[in-house]
Amino acid sequence: MTRLIFGTALAALALSAPGAALAQRGGNAPVLIIDTDRIIGSCTACTAANTQLQGMINNANQRAQQLRGPIEAEANAIEAQANTIRNLPAGAARTQQETALRTRAQALETRQNQANQELQRLDQNLQSIRANVNRQIGERLATIANGVMTQRGALVVLAKGSTLANSDSVDITTEVLTALNQQLPSVSVTPLPQQAQQPQPQGR
Repeated sequence: MTRLIFGTALAALALSAPGAALAQRGGNAPVLIIDTDRIIGSCTACTAANTQLQGMINNANQRAQQLRGPIEAEANAIEAQANTIRNLPAGAARTQQETALRTRAQALETRQNQANQELQRLDQNLQSIRANVNRQIGERLATIANGVMTQRGALVVLAKGSTLANSDSVDITTEVLTALNQQLPSVSVTPLPQQAQQPQPQGR
């Protein structure tokens, strides 16, 4: 099954709390922990999006098989014909068959290129969809974690996997997961918006 992997969005969880707010809550833990693997594996929007993405991947794999079968069969047929032509005596008949075989091979190459382009478009579309799902969940997750961090007067929120050990008292996974399910029960399983795909030109 495909798996959502948050990149820069999760990095945003390491957010600095205002100094004044921290001073007012001097007794609170400066570091909070989130089990991101648990979030990704169990949040409502995550599991639903993963199911849809896996279906899309399965469809893409089926399409690849549909394209591959006839092309491989034609390639084998061309190879067999080439072997037959090699055994023919030199002459007009052999030359004519060689010319026809080259035309056939060129047509196959065109089909291969077209198939590869189609599969590349499918792959790019899937990557864009996955990035868009990650973006939506990651941004909301960062917002929720930032809110909890501010409420508790912490300095940073770290992914549990990046720590060697931690106390359960600083683990806010359940709190964040509950809020995430409430605030983001579903996401759009579609490609990235156009403006998110193309970097805006920088002003001089």
